[in-house]
Amino acid sequence: MEGEPGLAMAKHEDAGSGIAHRYQNVEKRVAAACQRAGRDVSDVRIVAVSKTVGLDEVEEAIGAGIHDFGENRARPFSQKVETFPGERWHFIGKLQTNKVRDVVGRAMLIHSVDSVHLLEAISRYADKRGNDQRLLIEVNVSGEESKSGFAPAEVAEALDAASKLPHVKVLGLMTMAPQGDLEVARQTFAGLRELRDELAPKYSGNVELKELSMGMSEDFEVGIEEGATIIRVGRTIFDPFFSRK
Repeated sequence: MEGEPGLAMAKHEDAGSGIAHRYQNVEKRVAAACQRAGRDVSDVRIVAVSKTVGLDEVEEAIGAGIHDFGENRARPFSQKVETFPGERWHFIGKLQTNKVRDVVGRAMLIHSVDSVHLLEAISRYADKRGNDQRLLIEVNVSGEESKSGFAPAEVAEALDAASKLPHVKVLGLMTMAPQGDLEVARQTFAGLRELRDELAPKYSGNVELKELSMGMSEDFEVGIEEGATIIRVGRTIFDPFFSRK
């Protein structure tokens, strides 16, 4: 009998720290960041990065009202798309050309296009699938060697190439900020927004730079304040220990 109150408290804590509860907290933080930036909360899409969790957690997340999910590897992406075909699936990791066939036509949006060669491969396979693939151009704003993406000075050339491909639709740009310093993250995100604002008026047709995918669990609020329209949040939703930090 002595241990029962502790057990009841543990169960209560688990109930309060589930995916639904953590997602509600993310929504509140998104709303507060939008208010600070003078933006409408409907302008920001939350993509729940499910790359570290299994099908049960995805099912729980769907029950919590989440319908945008992000995966970074082709095999788990395919498995989850096949299991939950009614959800909106984003491919957010480095995409190899030999895996394009697993992603094109199945991803609502590919966030991580980092070469003209990949653009061309996506367009070719989209042609075979009889559709157009929506995507973002990844930009290495910070210049870190560990990160993929076009250098900012290379983005216009990539967009020129994309504008000539019949089966891709470039909707915007994506970047990742260095970890551990929110001020550096802010500078990175501001740099992407400024690049988008400079390039957007020069393009039309299948290149329309409306989206900015920037901000993850550590820095999504800064991303929103600097103009993000898509944030990619994984641990804050799926990891109860990270969310308490």
